[in-house]
Amino acid sequence: MIDNTIFQNKKAAYYTLGCKLNFSETSTFGKILREYGVRTARKNEIADICIINTCSVTEMADKKCRQAIKRMHREHPGAFIVVTGCYAQLKPDEITEIEGVDIVLGSEQKKDFIKFLGNLEKKDGAQAYTTKLTDIKTFSPSCSRGNRTRFFLKVQDGCDYFCTYCTIPFARGFSRNGSIESIVNQAKQAARDGGKEIVITGVNTGDFGKTTNETFIDLVKLLDEVEGIERFRISSIEPNLLTDEIIEFVAQSKRFMPHFHIPLQSGSDDVLKLMHRRYDTALFAHKVEKIKALVPRAFIGVDVIVGTRGETQTFFDKSLEFIESLDITQLHVFSYSERPGTMALKIDHEVSPQEKHERSQRLLAISDKKTEAFYEQFIGQEMPVLFEKAHNSDVMHGFTPNYIRVEIPNHPELDNEIRSVKLGEFNESRTALKGELI
Repeated sequence: MIDNTIFQNKKAAYYTLGCKLNFSETSTFGKILREYGVRTARKNEIADICIINTCSVTEMADKKCRQAIKRMHREHPGAFIVVTGCYAQLKPDEITEIEGVDIVLGSEQKKDFIKFLGNLEKKDGAQAYTTKLTDIKTFSPSCSRGNRTRFFLKVQDGCDYFCTYCTIPFARGFSRNGSIESIVNQAKQAARDGGKEIVITGVNTGDFGKTTNETFIDLVKLLDEVEGIERFRISSIEPNLLTDEIIEFVAQSKRFMPHFHIPLQSGSDDVLKLMHRRYDTALFAHKVEKIKALVPRAFIGVDVIVGTRGETQTFFDKSLEFIESLDITQLHVFSYSERPGTMALKIDHEVSPQEKHERSQRLLAISDKKTEAFYEQFIGQEMPVLFEKAHNSDVMHGFTPNYIRVEIPNHPELDNEIRSVKLGEFNESRTALKGELI
């Protein structure tokens, strides 16, 4: 039995690292604490509770997590510090050694984090509560707004793929999901709460349905019927799970936006085999061609990892050539990082840090060129834009259906509103188009 009076008028601070799924889950932590009487600490206030939701996708991510924990301890002296997320699941003992930490919660425990807070009394030494991989089985629902106009709807968690470079299955467990009925009900609640856009999130989103004997396409079709939500976006989907049926549905959908995010990781079939990816470049090229044939205006974002073990110069050159040939919009480029316990460590040929950097820069240059060319197609056109709250007093931004970032002078009354805008020239940083309200 939890004594609710312990939490009354307490203040909490949150810090999230990593993916959209983590941000969604952190927002859910905040929602639960608010129900117990805890409010979010304002700027420069010292919090009573700190929750750090961690990532462990790279060695740099681990380092940033440690830095964040130490910074929260400095900025909120005396606060009860909770660390959860992927880094917490993979390296709990490492975290318990960090000064100020009180509890470390693994993937199975974070859904019940409130039960581990006790009376918020700090003790000598941190306690870690984790579960071995095979016992991570619970799907914890999450549909959260965060600070933006869009909601993030978690539909799936975990992964069964075990790619050679990746620790996510060890951190989040095997693939599992909520039911279509429960997820649609969450989307309806988001609409009642004023949401206009929902991003569908998961670790391996397209793998939805394994634990409920349902399918991702059936989920998409029913979400498309949710009244009040103007826009749905699929955050990321594996190319082998992005079926032609899904593409065809999005092409004629009422609410699913012409926006796809597809991880490629390498444009070399030899490297894809070393990674244990479940597709080849021919299948990936087919998916891009299918999208562009049915939805010519679609934004296509692509993930690429450079410098993995086994990526020789010849393989990288082949990857670069393939990527240049694709009619895509933007690359998200990541440098390979050694992760303990992964099968990649058994692969010969290591790429130097300098070479990783040079390869990243070459890919980013291609990305910039493709993004600018995509944006330029729409200069002078009128498109609907969903605006977000301004981050400064002068400019606010929003996105078109196909994810073009648009900037206009600040109009606070337009926050979370969709308005028709005439798209103009690039802004100074060439990261957005200027817009004029119609």
